[in-house]
Amino acid sequence: MAFFKKIFQNNPKIKKIIGAIFLLIGLIALITPFTPGSWLIFVGLELLGIRFLLWDKIKNKFKKQ
Repeated sequence: MAFFKKIFQNNPKIKKIIGAIFLLIGLIALITPFTPGSWLIFVGLELLGIRFLLWDKIKNKFKKQ
């Protein structure tokens, strides 16, 4: 895991490329029989740096519990 973290921190282009690939695969999974793979949309968005609007609220809710 530390290996991938190091690669992503040193090469932001690789992180964006992998994020775009996950996003594309997730979108394809929505319209094909790969429906369980559609969660890759969220992984791709996160790698591209697009945070969800409610992410901080959700994170704080789980921290309180």
